[in-house]
Amino acid sequence: MHDSSILPHISNPDIVLDFSHLTPASHHDSPYFPRAIIHSMHTDEKIETGFGDKGYGGLPNREFLAINNINDGIMRKDHINAKLTDLEIQRNKSISKFRYIVEQYFGISHLHDNGDKARFPQLAKNTIDLMFRQFAFNLRKGVKIFNVIPV
Repeated sequence: MHDSSILPHISNPDIVLDFSHLTPASHHDSPYFPRAIIHSMHTDEKIETGFGDKGYGGLPNREFLAINNINDGIMRKDHINAKLTDLEIQRNKSISKFRYIVEQYFGISHLHDNGDKARFPQLAKNTIDLMFRQFAFNLRKGVKIFNVIPV
């Protein structure tokens, strides 16, 4: 078995984790950020903001968002010689309110589904396995939401 890296994407902050790209563990997933955004650009609901954590903060990803007229929702990173301003800290906090769904999926996947390890030697089989795990995650999340909503 081998490790893998998952780049997930959410479209509806209430429920749905709708897209993931599975890569070998030796690949950094930052270059795959545009691929997740492009997937969302071809849906009925157009993407307004591309969210990402500090690992996606490189110039190529920011330029991609600017070229496609998509708001930059990538968190800012603190550097030794350039501390974050109060405005940037508040911006990161507001972005984290959207990103928590992806992080929640990772936590649940690692805790209950052994999601930090690939189950099969082939990437294609792991992709199918990931799709089923995400489908189950969305069902569990949806049931909780719909039980709260009065009929």
